Amino acid sequence: MVKTPIVDIIARDIRNCRIRNATDQDLVEYLQLNYPRDYSRTKLKVLESMVRKARDKNNKRMREKLRAADEDDEDEASAAAATTPSRKRKKKEDASEAKLIRLEAEHLKSTFMFSGTDSSEVSTSEDAIYGEKLESRTDLISDALRDKYVKQAKLEEASGSEKHMEVELDKKRGKASNGDKKAAGRSKVSLELEPKKNEGPRFCDMGGLNKILEELTMEVLAPLCHPQVPSYLGVKPVAGILLHGPPGCGKTMLANAIANEAGLPFYKISATEIVSGVSGVSEENIRELFSKACRTAPSIVFIDEIDAIALKRESSQKDMGRRIVTQLMTCMDESRQMLQAASSDSTPEISVQASRHVLVIGATNHPDEIDPGLRRPGRFDSEIYLGVPDENARIQILSALTRGLKLEGSFDLLKIARLTPGYVGADLASLANKAGNLAMQRIMKNRKDKVLTETAEDGNAIEWWKQSWLPDELENLSITMDDFEEAIKKVQPSSKREGFSTIPDVKWEDVGGLDDLRKVFTSHIVKQIKFPEKCKLFGMEFDTGFLLYGPPGCGKTLLAKAVANEAGANFIHIKGPEILNKYVGESETAIRSIFNRARTCAPCILFFDEVDSLTTKRGKDGGWVVESVAMQLMMELDGGDKRSGVYVIGATNRREAMDPAFLRPGRFGKHLYVGCPSPDQRVQILKAVSRKKPIDPDVDLDALARSAACGNFTGADLSALVHEASVAAFEEAETLEHGGNAVAAFSVSTIRMKHFEEALVALSGSSKLAKNTSELKKKKLVGGISGSVAE
Repeated sequence: MVKTPIVDIIARDIRNCRIRNATDQDLVEYLQLNYPRDYSRTKLKVLESMVRKARDKNNKRMREKLRAADEDDEDEASAAAATTPSRKRKKKEDASEAKLIRLEAEHLKSTFMFSGTDSSEVSTSEDAIYGEKLESRTDLISDALRDKYVKQAKLEEASGSEKHMEVELDKKRGKASNGDKKAAGRSKVSLELEPKKNEGPRFCDMGGLNKILEELTMEVLAPLCHPQVPSYLGVKPVAGILLHGPPGCGKTMLANAIANEAGLPFYKISATEIVSGVSGVSEENIRELFSKACRTAPSIVFIDEIDAIALKRESSQKDMGRRIVTQLMTCMDESRQMLQAASSDSTPEISVQASRHVLVIGATNHPDEIDPGLRRPGRFDSEIYLGVPDENARIQILSALTRGLKLEGSFDLLKIARLTPGYVGADLASLANKAGNLAMQRIMKNRKDKVLTETAEDGNAIEWWKQSWLPDELENLSITMDDFEEAIKKVQPSSKREGFSTIPDVKWEDVGGLDDLRKVFTSHIVKQIKFPEKCKLFGMEFDTGFLLYGPPGCGKTLLAKAVANEAGANFIHIKGPEILNKYVGESETAIRSIFNRARTCAPCILFFDEVDSLTTKRGKDGGWVVESVAMQLMMELDGGDKRSGVYVIGATNRREAMDPAFLRPGRFGKHLYVGCPSPDQRVQILKAVSRKKPIDPDVDLDALARSAACGNFTGADLSALVHEASVAAFEEAETLEHGGNAVAAFSVSTIRMKHFEEALVALSGSSKLAKNTSELKKKKLVGGISGSVAE
């Protein structure tokens, strides 16, 4: 059996290629994509060489066909004189058919020989082939004869040659039918307009975005609804809006709300639907999408997850990615130019009729990955950040989400908002849904118990879930606060995965003996966050950097948690050593990302625990390890980037180990000493940590806290004392129960004085505390505030 040469096989395969004006590289991609078994393992340079040879062979084949057609014309002309009239007519028809075939062959020859030239130089329409105006059909790509082409066109029409993309239109323009047909050749965007009700979110459904919605109304909606105003003033409307922010913050919902408020045709598509594996089809999809939008202008195009097709060109590894970005920029520029052409040299009335404005909206979670060429003015010239909502925004979002829910009369939205720091809109929607499901489970469980109890008394078994509900019973059903509080435990906020911490449930009541420090943080942080307008009215500017220092166990960390809870702001808890990374530059990147996250989600409290691990003195032996990290932290604390609404609290046991540059005003400028508690403060701490314990009434906590045995105890020691006493009481009750004395075991249901005495024997206070306290008091800055809390 004689093997067919590989060049002949390639020549045959590329004759099936339907790409117009295909280059060698396009043909190589076509072969590897459609014939992976034959060409996927062939080296690129070798395959390109064979493709060139195959194209030469196809060109030679075209020339031979053309020569044969010319010879047939000469033979027919010489034989025409000797034929009868009927045969003359038949020969004349055959000559016309041969001429038609020759014209097709000449056009195919020019297509193959000049396929590397610009598309504008070689026409692929049937008008160019036949020299007369014909109805537009599919481009002639193959070298088949006319009758074979007609059969092929019928087959393509039967199988479907278009890929439909999902497009949404409002009630004015109708909507497109959804479908996905496998293409025999090229994939295009097609629209079938049908009436559609204008449904979806409106601005009134968007909670916590009052300022953004006001800006959109003034800058986008008003010019869209009244195009004669910017046309008369000579002002260019907004060409594009880039919505960015963490997942679930409402970017897609906001884009739909803009379209519903404007009442314009809305073309919604995911960026991944545009991308195709065939070279050139992705660009064609973008052109078709903008072509449809321009024909129905004024209109809105929304591309979700736009970073999938708009990555930076210098970082794109494939030519297709760069071509897609370039095509997107070209289409946006062309729609902008058509708008200018329609509005120039025309009266305002004409401009209204000829408005060609196409507003492009893009949404992404990674704006820094988008090509800078798209983010310049004239394309995406307006960028809107949707961040993690603060407490007031969460109240508005919850109010919108619970508008259609049946809530109990004592429902407290403020309490739910305070319990959900770091929740974005999608998290709150999931929370409301989860609370509704929990309420339904609770109601069904109560219903089951009631029905089964009634049927048990009557002796009739019944399927309880089929029991009908009376109107009075339905009227008493509602979702309670307990349902929401239980749902909070089961719904994890998205921002927690983004680095935000859940605010601990630590209140000022849990902190004992720290009234002076509480006043400082209330005036410097809590009031600034809760009443910003009032603070601006009086021009109040407070420190935003605080350093808590003192011996271990005195309550520095607990104090920061209480401040975050009281302020109700976003909270990021950073443990100093966790920032350090063995790879060069990663630690500095982590510092930058933390402050960027805090700035975009202000008001926010950053708490650096064990901050001395990041701020050691420069020039010290071994200090070079964290010098670059310390420099980056200094730049973030008082660098060029403003951190309005970002409050930084650091905690350390070794302030003397920190670089003095961090201790100046503007960085950690407010130094607050948290030292050993006084006897009165020990009483407050002991009562605070034992508030939820079953303390026997005979126990005198005041005398216990003031006793010499607790003289050197810190807040952490007092907390441990109560814990050890609880363990001693539990073990005594368990021993009596195992011994068979159930009555005596039941009597041991409280923590008595003897349990505290056992705990004092087992627990020794901080032996070195007195020494540490005296040293820290000597080094304390003038004007510092001392106090103590429980850790």
